[in-house]
Amino acid sequence: SALLLFISIMTMFMSGVVAIFEYDLKKIIALSTLSQLGMMMFSISLGLYELAFFHLLTHALFKALLFLCAGVLIHGAGNTQDIRSFGGLSLNFPLITVCMNLANLSLCGVPFLAGFYSKDLIVELACQYSWGIFILLMMFICLSLTVLYSVRLTYLSFVGPYGGG
Repeated sequence: SALLLFISIMTMFMSGVVAIFEYDLKKIIALSTLSQLGMMMFSISLGLYELAFFHLLTHALFKALLFLCAGVLIHGAGNTQDIRSFGGLSLNFPLITVCMNLANLSLCGVPFLAGFYSKDLIVELACQYSWGIFILLMMFICLSLTVLYSVRLTYLSFVGPYGGG
């Protein structure tokens, strides 16, 4: 159980750090999936099996929406996956912008969205276990990385300056 806890924390951390420095849209979404799988394994390591399954279901729904939106963006941006060449797509794709932002906010665990109900409960119950401050600190760092790469993806895709040729 302690080994699974360590591996899950390291999976969340490494995939979050790599996603921050990645520019390929599909790779960022895949790395965020890996980070969330680490969150599910973290939940399992605490003995919260049903909660891990609930997080799997909610995550699958908004991750599917993210991949569908990514496909539209890639097609609309001239078949490029590089988010540096997107920028300002909110004007051309308002519905995709709304859907992708909702999925990203759910991924971040914003209250009253699907990801909040599964992720927040895992975090709350993890805080009740006495694994030590290091595990809790790493968990919160990993959650912060999720927010960071999600905001970065949104900014570079929809808000930032157009970078295409």
